[in-house]
Amino acid sequence: MQTTPALEEIEDWLIREALGSPDVAEMFAGTCHRLRRARVPVDRSMLTWATLHPLIEAESALWLPDRDVQHEAYLHREGESDEWLQSPIRAVMIGDEPRLRRRLADGNSPIEFPLCRQLAAEGFTDYLVIATAFHLPFEVEDVKRTGIIVSWATTQPGGFTDEEIDAIEYIQLRLGLACRAAIQSRIAENIAHTYLGRRAGHQVLSGRIRHGDGDLIDAVIFYCDMRDSTRIAEELGPKPYLQRLNAYFDATAGAVIAEGGEILDFIGDAVLAVFPIDGGGFEEAARRALAAVAGVHERLDKVNEGGDVPLRCGVALSRGQVMFGNIGIADRLTFSVIGQTVNAAARMEALTKELGLAVLVTAEIAEVAQGDFQPAGMHTLAGMRQPISLFSVGWSN
Repeated sequence: MQTTPALEEIEDWLIREALGSPDVAEMFAGTCHRLRRARVPVDRSMLTWATLHPLIEAESALWLPDRDVQHEAYLHREGESDEWLQSPIRAVMIGDEPRLRRRLADGNSPIEFPLCRQLAAEGFTDYLVIATAFHLPFEVEDVKRTGIIVSWATTQPGGFTDEEIDAIEYIQLRLGLACRAAIQSRIAENIAHTYLGRRAGHQVLSGRIRHGDGDLIDAVIFYCDMRDSTRIAEELGPKPYLQRLNAYFDATAGAVIAEGGEILDFIGDAVLAVFPIDGGGFEEAARRALAAVAGVHERLDKVNEGGDVPLRCGVALSRGQVMFGNIGIADRLTFSVIGQTVNAAARMEALTKELGLAVLVTAEIAEVAQGDFQPAGMHTLAGMRQPISLFSVGWSN
């Protein structure tokens, strides 16, 4: 097709967007507004793209000329609703053809999609769906192509002209290139935050990837371990045990995240997390850590309601300076915390089993946090020379 100065201006703008860190939905809205200014009569448009996220399967952005763009995320398995099963977007996503068009003002043309019948009743005359495929580093089940799918609708009498469709296809290809860069950046961020944690993921994405990169941080360490896991695994068998284990992690790690802590590692059925001592100070970090402990027990109580195999755990909290950074070998690293404070928390948790207690905290945490603390005695932890004073709090085990 022969381009116009207006289309070339949109193309240049999309290139500049692709070189930055654009928000996909806002970039899409900007594209639609610019198309209208270029006299392409777009009155409704929707962009849909798949993503790689533990909770979200796909996202969409709905644009209308007189409203802010509406961004929506679809959780895994949400796509099985009747509305989705009868969607023209889905028809293109799983079908062999990368394009679908329905002339909504043509009374003799069958309109099999409920959305198209709704748009026709609202005065739209033409509806066009175009897929722009590009490679992403994952596969989507039952989907023939990954990339973006965009629907374009108009109220213009007679629908889109051939020249207008050519202009839409020309711009959508450039939009697809810009979206690919933004979506891949979002996927990298999602993966880093999911598998490393938000703080560690940010450090990795910021270039802290060399062997030995890291910082000394002052933090409250949270260490939690499941009781009787070997026996429960033998009683339940692999699949039911895995389901039960995930319920346990939802309760324990979920409570940590709810209070602003960061999960650093799952060590078998143990959870290692930190509450960094930053702007709020030690008292605030200790408060949040104790609130997470309370959340753990509240959540486990709900999980155990009516369950034949109750889940229990021991929790320990310690405070100190730890090394937060890359450990391992040059070609296989992990971001974690190391130091005596971490070792102390792990050994304190092991001591909860011997003492028959659910929670142990160090004396300095008991001094600044609110709770019904009871002395648990002086104990010399393995690898430490001096005995330390420990306190229990609040929950039986």
